[in-house]
Amino acid sequence: MANASASSSVQAAVVTASSIPVPQNQVPVLKRPRTPPAAPGMVDYQNTDHELMKRLRAAPSIEEVTYPTARQQAWSPDDLPRTVAITMHQGSAILSMDFHPSHHTLLLVGSGNAEITLWELGPRERLVSKPFKVWDMAQCTLPFQASIVKDPLISVNRVAWSPDGNCVGVAFTKHLIHLYSYSGSSDLRQLKEIDAHGGSVNDLAFAHPSKQLCVVTCGDDKLIKVWDLSGQKLFTFEGHDAQVYSICPHHKESIQFIFSTAVDGKIKAWLYDNMGSRVDYDAPGLSCTTMLYSADGSRLFSCGTSKEGESYLVEWNESEGAIKRTYAGFRKKSNGVVSFDTTQNRFLAAGEDSQIKFWDMDGINLLTAIDAEGGLPSLPRLRFNKEGNLLAVTTADNGFKILANAVGLRSLRATEAPSFEALRTSINPVSLKVSGTSAVASVGPVNCKVERSSPVRPPPVLNGVDPMGRSVEKPRTLDDAMDKTKPWQLAEIVDPVQCRLVTLPESTDASSKVVRLLYTNSGVGILALGSNGVQKLWKWPRNEQNPNGKATASVVPPHWQPNSGLLMSNDVTGVNVEEAVPCIALSKNDSYVMSATGGKVSLFNMMTFKVMTTFMAPPPASTFLAFHPQDNNIIAIGMEDSTIHIYNVRVDEVKSKLKGHQKRITGLAFSTNLNILVSSGADAQLCVWSIDTWEKRKSVTIQIPAGKAPTGDTRVQFHTDQIRMLVVHETQLAIYDASKMERIRQWIPQDGLSAPISYAAYSCYSQLVYASFCDGNIGVFDADTLRLRCRVAPSAYLPQSILSGSQAVYPLVVAANPNDPNQFAIGLTDGSVKVMEPIESEGKWGASPPVDNGILSGRTTSSSTTSNHTPEQLQR
Repeated sequence: MANASASSSVQAAVVTASSIPVPQNQVPVLKRPRTPPAAPGMVDYQNTDHELMKRLRAAPSIEEVTYPTARQQAWSPDDLPRTVAITMHQGSAILSMDFHPSHHTLLLVGSGNAEITLWELGPRERLVSKPFKVWDMAQCTLPFQASIVKDPLISVNRVAWSPDGNCVGVAFTKHLIHLYSYSGSSDLRQLKEIDAHGGSVNDLAFAHPSKQLCVVTCGDDKLIKVWDLSGQKLFTFEGHDAQVYSICPHHKESIQFIFSTAVDGKIKAWLYDNMGSRVDYDAPGLSCTTMLYSADGSRLFSCGTSKEGESYLVEWNESEGAIKRTYAGFRKKSNGVVSFDTTQNRFLAAGEDSQIKFWDMDGINLLTAIDAEGGLPSLPRLRFNKEGNLLAVTTADNGFKILANAVGLRSLRATEAPSFEALRTSINPVSLKVSGTSAVASVGPVNCKVERSSPVRPPPVLNGVDPMGRSVEKPRTLDDAMDKTKPWQLAEIVDPVQCRLVTLPESTDASSKVVRLLYTNSGVGILALGSNGVQKLWKWPRNEQNPNGKATASVVPPHWQPNSGLLMSNDVTGVNVEEAVPCIALSKNDSYVMSATGGKVSLFNMMTFKVMTTFMAPPPASTFLAFHPQDNNIIAIGMEDSTIHIYNVRVDEVKSKLKGHQKRITGLAFSTNLNILVSSGADAQLCVWSIDTWEKRKSVTIQIPAGKAPTGDTRVQFHTDQIRMLVVHETQLAIYDASKMERIRQWIPQDGLSAPISYAAYSCYSQLVYASFCDGNIGVFDADTLRLRCRVAPSAYLPQSILSGSQAVYPLVVAANPNDPNQFAIGLTDGSVKVMEPIESEGKWGASPPVDNGILSGRTTSSSTTSNHTPEQLQR
């Protein structure tokens, strides 16, 4: 850098800390460069006599900068966010995280399944999730279209907030970036899709050249590009000889520039012109490197890992283009690139050796290293919030932990009840007292929130099971405080005015029961499979009635069909549909649905309803279908003859045939956390299979209550922590710890809910369990305790003519909205589909029963039993 004459302008530009203050904490990996001050647009960088250049050259170098007195204070362990406050499960490997620039408990997460999620950390609330989909395939390049058809797997490489927090950028592993506008809460709206690079888009950042908010990207095509928010390309920078790995836009005074790093260890710098790279030098060890400025913009750091696995964390002397300081403390060779971040203009942190390591910027030796109570991957990704009081770190089980210092813990408490705006600002919840009617009047909106976890108390161990790998405990929120002012009472919904309800059009068909029911993964549609083998789809449109386009019981969604008028019908030739066991599964991106009704399995295109292929002709018939969570081409198929076929669609071949049940397969569920497939059958057996070898690990017989027959379907569904598992049989609901296959909770039909269970499912995020019964009742249970919190009577959703008729009508299936924990849909024996939500004034289905559930308010609560032992017979 020092020897390159052409680089004099950038040397001068970055020679020193700017006298103009940069906003506090310029986001990890410099994703939030500040809008430049009002100054002439593009100055003449090449003119070395420019007045600005003279002034910068005359300024002191970094070594001579005098830091504020605060920098001289002794380091205290309390300054670092080291206390594990929250553990959450995302469901897919987290590849990128970014905190909102001003809302310090709002975390944006990008995942290996290409989904982005917005978390409000105080109440542990998943505000919104956006599964990947191509917004406009016709606008994408032909190479991308060919690539996504050949291999649909795609992941997120980077998520980033704009400096003002009003935009979100997402870079993907194939060609695309997505830009969203954000106006608060869960309002994340599509802004622009750009086919930005050939191959992977490796990094994305926002910048402000010429006072215009732009997006800077880099990719496998060795290019750096600058875009405006309308998708117009402003600059293309060409000069790297290898894939560009990361970018770091920055500014000094009004001089805007970009550092870029490539996988071959080369670092270049660019001005917003077409004059080419201004510098060209080597990262230490020719490592694959990320560059970051300190929060005040005065100091430049980089962290990278070489091909040999050696990691380097250094501070640069910008004026010389030389390394000023190399930090010590990396112990092991790494297979990937170490993630790092800076905070408070004082500390550096890096994830290595399943630990978080901290340094003081002014020293070279390690300050401390922590394991965050364990469970971290070998190279955890990490991100500080702007204030430096919270630190997000990824976990090995596809989740993340939030570490906090004392100030961070207080900020989490302050947002524990997010609808209560006063808590966001000045009220300290530690001293908050809620009592009497005033509390009820002021915290009504809090009713919309499901019970949350306390960010400071360690969660309890639930009957020998640590529920979410040290995850969540029922919190003490304002909702709890309010409920304590009156005795707990079971919520009973017996009248249509007590809930919001919509019956989907063209769904009632007495000749075809609804036997399978799914929400689309995007949460804007419902798919029903009838006993006649016909699938119907309803989609909620975005319009004035429903401006966010979400599924809602306040708007009737139209029955959706392609222009061709095609039906999605299974081949039922020669099938007795009354005896067939229908099955259905939906791909993660909602592009394909796979189903069967006693005959061949059909794969349908969800946009055209055309049959893409058929396979697995009976006998035996297919009775349950599940996509492999990591490869949509692999399907687990449960069969009528009690076997499970592991089928590869791409090569049309059964790779493995699993044998362990005595009767037909009625349920399949994958856990990527435990690397297992759990199967259930009509024989009341649960079998555990290794995903790697497909060998059977264990077999368990569920405990049937005395006097009941071990017949009927048994279904299984994993909790979002991928460890606990809901087991459903007509005689019971049960929660199992799948790592040991031990039952830890059981609920048996009783009192007002004594009929056999027809179906049950977790709500989204596994906060509730919705269960339907053969007498038409619906129960809403707390998912952790299996205690009943609400009963919905058939009179709430069925007209009097049906209730008084001779034919019993009741739900056969329940589906939970993937984005709203308080919305569910039911498919009934008369062919109708109904969507239900609590009334807006309540916002949720009852309240959590107190732990000492017993005789309350003159009613006996419906209780569950707890098991600290294993009554089932274990078989090898």
